[in-house]
Amino acid sequence: MGHANARTTVYARRVMVERREQGWRAPQIAEQFGVSAATVHKWWRRWDEEGPSGLLDRPSRPHTSPNRTPDDVEAQIVAVRVASRRGAVFIAGELGLVASTVGRVLARRGVPGLAAIDAITGLPVRRRHTGIRYERPRCGDLLHIDVKKLGRVPDGGGWRVHGRSEQVKGRGIGYDYLHVAVDDHSRLAYIEVHPDEKEATCALFLHRAATWFHDQHKVRVLRVLTDNALAYRRGSTWAAVCVALGIRRRFTKPGCPWTNGKAERLNRTLLTEYAYARAWTSNAERVAALDGWVRHYNTERAHSALGGHPPITRLAA
Repeated sequence: MGHANARTTVYARRVMVERREQGWRAPQIAEQFGVSAATVHKWWRRWDEEGPSGLLDRPSRPHTSPNRTPDDVEAQIVAVRVASRRGAVFIAGELGLVASTVGRVLARRGVPGLAAIDAITGLPVRRRHTGIRYERPRCGDLLHIDVKKLGRVPDGGGWRVHGRSEQVKGRGIGYDYLHVAVDDHSRLAYIEVHPDEKEATCALFLHRAATWFHDQHKVRVLRVLTDNALAYRRGSTWAAVCVALGIRRRFTKPGCPWTNGKAERLNRTLLTEYAYARAWTSNAERVAALDGWVRHYNTERAHSALGGHPPITRLAA
């Protein structure tokens, strides 16, 4: 792989040397390769001094860095960080440095961020996840299900329309419950709005979701993953629907919501790109816009986990 900033390759540099032996002049060679005559002379000189190895790429880092922060100052920065467990701005003020310089030194020395250490002891905190992303090999192998609770929008709009004022104070009118199902492999989503999250509501939602995947996309749901809510863990209606559809039940580890991370991430996208993306003037208006948003999510919206393609493309593949 060539150097990121190189205008020529090793082969082109070798051609420059060969053409010199054939009697070509440096300006003629430079014009053909789109470089300066000085560049041609540079590769000639390196060939004369080092042979074939002189034509290889070299790192862009300078031989010396006279303006780099001295080692003793870097050691002071690290010492203050360990002792105070404070950020770059605080350390810069203590040592009379620039905050950006302190940040670069901490990064160069591999000092963990404040979010990764305990505020009292300074020891690294236990990570809540392994950092390993998993994905089922086929559509329908696993369906992530969750419920997102949203405050209803009063007629005329809430505080996002009128601001935090007496006009909207105390106007809470209850909640909508967005029941979310997302396929583990394709990220294809099915979402419904309901007034509650009771067992019967959850069970009927699963039945409609599984039917939608089968009828619309020829995908049979084999497993379902949920949290440990009573409607899922102990609900007899939920269990009966799973048995009737031949779906195996899976549950997240208690206290580890990231196990159901695909549904949790979809919930976050729902908030930022749908529920709070604009100021709604009524709850009916927001509910009516949900189907269009879900259709856009499935068929048009670029998904980072799918290489910038929408979920429907993976389903088709």
